[in-house]
Amino acid sequence: MARIFCIANQKGGVGKTTTTVNLAAGLARVGQRVLMIDLDPQGNATMGSGIDKRKLELTVYDVLLESATVAEARIRADKCGYDVLGANRELAGAEVEMVALDRREKRLRTALASVGAEYDFVLIDCPPSLSLLTLNGLCAAHGVIVPMQCEYFALEGLTDLVNTIKQVHANLNKNLQIIGLLRVMFDPRITLQQQVSEQLKAHFGSKVFDTVIPRNVRLAEAPSYGLPGVVFDPAAKGSQAFVAFAQEMVEKMPPASATTGTTPVPAPDAAPQFVAAPVVAPEAPAQNDL
Repeated sequence: MARIFCIANQKGGVGKTTTTVNLAAGLARVGQRVLMIDLDPQGNATMGSGIDKRKLELTVYDVLLESATVAEARIRADKCGYDVLGANRELAGAEVEMVALDRREKRLRTALASVGAEYDFVLIDCPPSLSLLTLNGLCAAHGVIVPMQCEYFALEGLTDLVNTIKQVHANLNKNLQIIGLLRVMFDPRITLQQQVSEQLKAHFGSKVFDTVIPRNVRLAEAPSYGLPGVVFDPAAKGSQAFVAFAQEMVEKMPPASATTGTTPVPAPDAAPQFVAAPVVAPEAPAQNDL
């Protein structure tokens, strides 16, 4: 069965879509069967996978409203090596339409049950807000991958996300947990980023992925060509880092059957004190919260 992961962070501009499409391409490159689901009405992950969202006949919108199955709506991104369940502007209306429907927060989970055996990984790109779309992603997933920058305010978004995951875990999806924190857009020349990175590792331990994604121009250029950076320029440092992250995911992640425990997600505790910060650091979860 597929291991289903949301790429989520309630703080905007942290590279969720870039992480999703490049991790999908990286996993495909190391021999994994991947389905990428775009749950953002902007459709950036769809376009970034080489698929024109304006020409889609069926999207995740149709799947959520149960007028199409995942098998009918998915499209093969041939250049990228993975399948895509795309999104476009229609998805913005899905939340309003689903309000009155039964099982509105578990419709994606139900839809994925029919194709789970066909994939090794399912990656869900979530919008930055806590919406019914994001809730569908969290209810369908075994875990959450959190891309975050090594900057002062990053912990605020992490705290909000952990609180959300705690609520979903308690009420809707007992399998949900945070898989790990991925440091993205990292610039080793900036002393503060180095300090924050080291203190994140000290505070959160094994929940911080070993792989670090550097700030890279080629990763930023790739979406304008409708490709993940891993496909657009495989030799770029950022692309190589995502392939390394994909390999780390394959090596560290247990089979989906092993992720079905009911490990609780405790309430957030005190944050580490960043020595380089002029004021007290924002509150963040403790290590055992993750």
